[in-house]
Amino acid sequence: MPIPIVNSIASWFLKKRFHQIELFLKYPNEVQQELLSHLLNKAKDTEIGKQYDFQSISDYKTFAERIPISTYEDYQDNIERSRKGENNIFWPEPIRWFAKSSGTTSAKSKFIPVSEDSLEDCHYAASKDLLCMYLNNNEASQLFTGKSLRLGGSKELYKENGTVFGDLSAILIDNMPFWAEFSSTPSSKVSLMSNWEEKMQAIVDETINENVTSLAGVPSWMLVLLNNVLETTGKKNLFDIWPNLEVYFHGGVSFVPYKDQYKSILPDNNFRYYEIYNASEGFFAIQDLNKSSELLLMLDYGIFYEFIPMDTYGTKNEKVIPLSQVEKDKNYAVIITTNAGLWRYKIGDTVRFTSISPYRIKVSGRTKHHINAFGEELIIENAEDALKKVCKKTKSEIVDYTAAPIFMSGKEKGAHEWLIEFKTAPQNIDYFNELLDNALKALNSDYEAKRLNNMTLNKPKIHIGRQGLFYDWLKQNNKLGGQHKVPRLSNTRDYLDDLLKLNS
Repeated sequence: MPIPIVNSIASWFLKKRFHQIELFLKYPNEVQQELLSHLLNKAKDTEIGKQYDFQSISDYKTFAERIPISTYEDYQDNIERSRKGENNIFWPEPIRWFAKSSGTTSAKSKFIPVSEDSLEDCHYAASKDLLCMYLNNNEASQLFTGKSLRLGGSKELYKENGTVFGDLSAILIDNMPFWAEFSSTPSSKVSLMSNWEEKMQAIVDETINENVTSLAGVPSWMLVLLNNVLETTGKKNLFDIWPNLEVYFHGGVSFVPYKDQYKSILPDNNFRYYEIYNASEGFFAIQDLNKSSELLLMLDYGIFYEFIPMDTYGTKNEKVIPLSQVEKDKNYAVIITTNAGLWRYKIGDTVRFTSISPYRIKVSGRTKHHINAFGEELIIENAEDALKKVCKKTKSEIVDYTAAPIFMSGKEKGAHEWLIEFKTAPQNIDYFNELLDNALKALNSDYEAKRLNNMTLNKPKIHIGRQGLFYDWLKQNNKLGGQHKVPRLSNTRDYLDDLLKLNS
């Protein structure tokens, strides 16, 4: 299809969609309230709809009073029933797909329901909106003269009892419309390969001769792929391979640690980076301006938003508020109600509002300490359980510990770096390290995937802390006392580097 025609079609769609976007920009709270009413009405005859009498809920106050805040553990039994083919439990339409993501305290993996509505009205709608906003901000774009190099998840799709589960990216690729397949590379066949080493080389082989104009994927994984492309071709930067490359759409993990590495292989100040905020549970926000770190909260994707101010989170004074009550520059835990049947569900993310007219956010972290520098989503419970098992096996005892990422540097893979103060040290720290690595793999499927054949993560690195190290650090930072705790896991190296200096 000639590029002027493609751009004309995109322009027509853009104008049509912008009218709808302007509606929620102008009347955000009314759009959200109408959406909530629609969700309640649609699900009123489901099991959960009858349990809480959705039919009689006419306002937000009643909704918030009647339906409890939920976690994956609360949903787990019903999700398992749904995965076995039972219908009309939490959403009226049959749920055919389940996005497999990192685990919780009681499960190695989570299986998040993906309905037909969420697929079409949330995930695919967001993909189109992302392109619309980008084209609106960059009228001279030649995006459609070539293809988008997309990098999805590491797992193929699996079928059980008439339902399908796998990475969300694999579900999206498997179901995407023909226009997306036409404008993307590699092919779906290669994208859904399960062996990462074979898949990486297949993507390189299939894409180096294409006219790639955009990139889309998680920064850590994409960096591995792009370094493979440079190594295979012997080129110094990506413009020598794809001269028309103009934008990278990224999300999933913080881009900050990777920014300089991308600039070194994409040495052009006019190259654009566009961030998105999505998860297995839904697509939430899109960067709608060039050179902005703020994301526009999308309010008409079938997701109703609520928030818990982090200064009350987990306390007896915890409160939940609707979008209309949020304030700028405060941290909030995100609660969602979705068109896949998640009702008042904690997704574990925290956001900060940078603007309330329109509602723009920055993702500020997680409700719990974690490491998610490479998409491994290692939570504190994983670390505690793994260390407990390893200490038992090695007859060792830990006083305190902290862990942080070793960020990728050039072609060097990332890793986790641990500093552990022992009361009773293991006889062999290398054996301890091996056991810890294996225990984390067993507890967390995303960590396991990133460690597979050292594709993204090398094995952990462990330092033994001197006696009294963590006490001295707390004292030095005026943090002695029961209310202060050593940060166990961190997405930055600030604590670890500070402690390593003190340890030496």
